[in-house]
Amino acid sequence: MKSLFLSILLIVSPIWPLGENPLVGDPYLIVNKRTNELAYIVSGEVKQTFDVATGKMDSLTPEGEYTITVKAVEPYYRKDNIEGGSKDNPLGTRWIGFDAEGTDGRIYGIHGTNNPASVGQYLTSGCVRMNNGDVEILFEEVPLGMKVLITTSEKSFQELGIEFGAIAEKTQDNN
Repeated sequence: MKSLFLSILLIVSPIWPLGENPLVGDPYLIVNKRTNELAYIVSGEVKQTFDVATGKMDSLTPEGEYTITVKAVEPYYRKDNIEGGSKDNPLGTRWIGFDAEGTDGRIYGIHGTNNPASVGQYLTSGCVRMNNGDVEILFEEVPLGMKVLITTSEKSFQELGIEFGAIAEKTQDNN
């Protein structure tokens, strides 16, 4: 009987399965490639925005809603065999990986940079690049399992948050 109860609890738990749409109030990230900005939404409101860099070609930073699956301090850069913490490491000081295009969070991510002048530009190979200080703030806030939306939109972060369920739509009675 105890195992049946635990099985039911896991099935109806809000963290099961990993990857369900957020509930209003859940932390949520939105990256808008049109403006090269990232919004951190928590408790149903935009808490902070950051400048970012995205793909040098529009198709390189994949659009969609993804799940954060990996977080790393001083990430290792496999492509060029550069140790974490090295001034030559283009990933900077933090890695927040997400499961875009069926990957495991080790291919696409939100990360720092060793080239702060690149932030705000369109020049990555697909990741979302931030200043190290900004990604360090975000790294402390975002949990594994959190959703990240990447889009190209004319809409505000508020409008996108409402559309994707991270922010409650205000009615006329509770303006």
